[in-house]
Amino acid sequence: MTGRINPYAASPNLLKAWMSFSDQVAASGLEKPLLELVKIRASQINGCANCLNMHTFEARQAGETEQRIAVLPAWHEAPCYTDRERAALAWTEHMTLVASKRAPQSVYDSLATQFTSEEQVKLTMAIIIINGWNRLAVGFDLFAPELGWK
Repeated sequence: MTGRINPYAASPNLLKAWMSFSDQVAASGLEKPLLELVKIRASQINGCANCLNMHTFEARQAGETEQRIAVLPAWHEAPCYTDRERAALAWTEHMTLVASKRAPQSVYDSLATQFTSEEQVKLTMAIIIINGWNRLAVGFDLFAPELGWK
């Protein structure tokens, strides 16, 4: 810890609301293993050690394999992901890097093929949530080892 503020202590009501919203999105009906892959991929892009620690652990608990977690940075070339997962991962990358990657029609078309309109919103909100958590953890230098490695 570098002596940066603890956002939970500095603004407990906002963090409580953010956590509640996070829980609501997580319980919205999308598959837990899929959501964990999305959280891991966004956290890899954002370089968030805290969220990588937490979500690789939670992915394993949800039944994800070591192989699929390990090759996630190269998911484009790895044959072990479904078309639905590929669409979600592409959308995750584009939404996480929206300033440079934008949201091209081809990526959206793949998303729309695999996800209903409601699921598209749920997935996009999950991506927004993990990007927010990444920014809190990276910005305030947060790391909770008890949330992953045992």
